[in-house]
Amino acid sequence: MLLTISTTMPGASDLGYLLHKHPERVQRFDQSYGTAHVFYPDADGARCTAALLLDVDPVRLVRTRGKGTPDFSLGQYVNDRPYAASSLLASAMAGVFRTAMRGRCDARPELAAAPMPLEITLPALPCRGGARQAERFFAPLGWDVSAVPVPLDPEFPEWGDSRYVTLTLSGTLRLADALNQLYVLLPVLDEAKHYWIAPDEVDKLVRAGEGWLAAHPERNAITRRYLANRRALVRAALGRLADSEGAPEDALDRVEIDEEPTPAESETAESETAEGAPSEGAPSAEGEAAEPVAVPLAERRAQAVVEALRGEDARRVIDLGCGSGRLLARLLQDAFFSEVAGADVSYRALAMARRRLRLDTRPRRDGDRLRDVFQGALTYADERFQGYDAAVLMEVVEHVDPPRLAAVERVVFGRAAPRVVVVTTPNAEYNVRYEGMEPGAVRHPDHRFEWTREEFRAWAGRVAGAYGYRVRHVPVGGEDPEVGAPTQLGVFSR
Repeated sequence: MLLTISTTMPGASDLGYLLHKHPERVQRFDQSYGTAHVFYPDADGARCTAALLLDVDPVRLVRTRGKGTPDFSLGQYVNDRPYAASSLLASAMAGVFRTAMRGRCDARPELAAAPMPLEITLPALPCRGGARQAERFFAPLGWDVSAVPVPLDPEFPEWGDSRYVTLTLSGTLRLADALNQLYVLLPVLDEAKHYWIAPDEVDKLVRAGEGWLAAHPERNAITRRYLANRRALVRAALGRLADSEGAPEDALDRVEIDEEPTPAESETAESETAEGAPSEGAPSAEGEAAEPVAVPLAERRAQAVVEALRGEDARRVIDLGCGSGRLLARLLQDAFFSEVAGADVSYRALAMARRRLRLDTRPRRDGDRLRDVFQGALTYADERFQGYDAAVLMEVVEHVDPPRLAAVERVVFGRAAPRVVVVTTPNAEYNVRYEGMEPGAVRHPDHRFEWTREEFRAWAGRVAGAYGYRVRHVPVGGEDPEVGAPTQLGVFSR
């Protein structure tokens, strides 16, 4: 299998300094499964190309397996591993270009720190999902992506394309960033690794993804593929990525465009926090009536949720997707609620919630109404979600990829099965009332979708019918006669 890295920067042959491999030599590096060769097809001041050729020995590859993993299939000897870029090539890169991947070059430190024009070519890359998958993963990183499908047999075009592509990436990036992106994304596109996925793979992913993975729009898909969908490892990796500076804030605290007063409510009023918002017409310090203050939509939404819970006499409540704990704090301020808990997939969000609720500083006493705040994903059944009168999904469902909504439905309505479920979500029709929003845009990039009123009612009706609930709908935030209210709220009750 072959990887070439080319640059046309001034003094292009200095690429040899960055890779720590001399352009005038052919170098060989033994691997447990074969041999890696580094050489330069061309190297002058105008253009320099470094090639990594990995010669895989199928028999040696089989012998790297432990005795406890017997495999008597022919596939362990006859496969595409010697010819297609995969985790084997990623491992060879990590060994051969280790110092370059760390961004270290004592001879040319300024080059290691600066972006440079690069062209990377992989003649045969397994790409599950096809050329569009390669585009989805590489394009957000600044690459111009050319992914040309490799035909099954050029002599028989009617057979169609194989699952391999010839991938060419062109862009201006730091060499270290480019190598780390390849290290992560080669096995991700292949969706296979030649070794056992151990817990230290989380460290490898976070280390190689530093500076780019946390903010990648396909972060979750990349993490799941890299860690072979091993639930505990995926949770740990996503939590650590959420702690990094590149994580989108909305994924943690869900502060959306409609957290400010809506245009229909006020043109000039400033947003207030949920706690301590002044009431309309409250007297000022001078004794005069103050100007009416528009209540922020976030406050109206939380109040609507509390009213719905009270109306259903739901005293024991779990907030699923609790974010930074805004609703939890509100519930704990109300003595009506006898037991409160929160769960979120993000470790950083939970840390924010713990600070808000002072969990690390206040002593826990018998009779404390806050039961727990814990990490959990709504797509996986969790016994800790069970045993409550009500579950709340406040501005949560729109953050879930549509193909995974069915899993959320099964977990919340089927397995946890509280007597009451309260769901809020944006009303897509109302977006035309927000100044500057383009048609078809969503209120935040982390939203996977936003439903119209009809779409939300259709979803709610289907879920209610499937799991034995009835549902009523409540507009939140002031209804516009043409497009409805900014927030939709559904109260599901058994």
